Amino acid sequence: MSIFPTKILLATDGSKDAELATKAAVELANTTRSELHVVYVGEFASSPHSYPVGELRQMIERVTHRTRSVLGERIALIAAAGGGVSGEHVRVGQPAEEIIVLAEEIGAGLIVMGSRGLGGVRRALTGSVSDSVVRHAHCPVLVVRGRESGGTVLVSKKILLATDGSEDAVLAARIAADLAQKTDSELHAIYVRPRILPHRPGYYLGPEVEEGAERKEREGLEREAQRLLDVQIEEVRGAGGNVAQAHVRVGGPAEEIVDLAEEIGAGLIVTGSRGQRGVRRALLGSVSDSVVRHAHCPVLVVRNEEEALGS
Repeated sequence: MSIFPTKILLATDGSKDAELATKAAVELANTTRSELHVVYVGEFASSPHSYPVGELRQMIERVTHRTRSVLGERIALIAAAGGGVSGEHVRVGQPAEEIIVLAEEIGAGLIVMGSRGLGGVRRALTGSVSDSVVRHAHCPVLVVRGRESGGTVLVSKKILLATDGSEDAVLAARIAADLAQKTDSELHAIYVRPRILPHRPGYYLGPEVEEGAERKEREGLEREAQRLLDVQIEEVRGAGGNVAQAHVRVGGPAEEIVDLAEEIGAGLIVTGSRGQRGVRRALLGSVSDSVVRHAHCPVLVVRNEEEALGS
């Protein structure tokens, strides 16, 4: 299963992270031969309901004109970077809602956006635009954040696939494999198992029994971790890809994923949007949320359309 070539929707607002997202979107569109669509959503300074009826139409026209002007500047920058735009979209309203609706209207297979808005205020994944888009979009979302080097997606030619054996992780594995092939990138996979808490039986059994119980639990967790990792590796192979190196880590999933990405110099992290047992964990103060907040590189959060319809 491959999502490329597809329609890529780039959501821009003129911020620094949006500029990096633009570079990422152009790179992906050119590499995967995908259509690139661009949207800029104009916002009212205050609620539209606060304007008198007679002034509301004029206000909408002014916001639309300003939005179209800014979008034109973004399109020019894309052309200068060697990108081609298949669709230009001007919307007025709530950014997250407009982006999500437009993505469905055009049948986008991927949304690309920056992790911070204008003014240097960190909005993404803190209850604002990117948060809402990743939660409710029908397709995968690539969240791009800047760093001092100015680097962006796939610069290092290394992709880190984070897996937990869930359905979304299976889809993430297929997409990561496809991206790795199309960009000639090295694919790494990671599974993080939990730490073992000290064994405390209800009554004293002696140190040997306690040590044996902990060892048995550890070995069981290690086997399960390796099994789940092997399943994802097979998914990658089934998609025609190859895992350069598989990593089993112990500890907090988000922290270990972010640390390994930095250690190997990953240019992109790919992760599913919810964990096992159908519990929606991503962007609810859990793993994917923390990875996007703290990763040094862009993060592609993958969810399937059936999940999106049920959210």
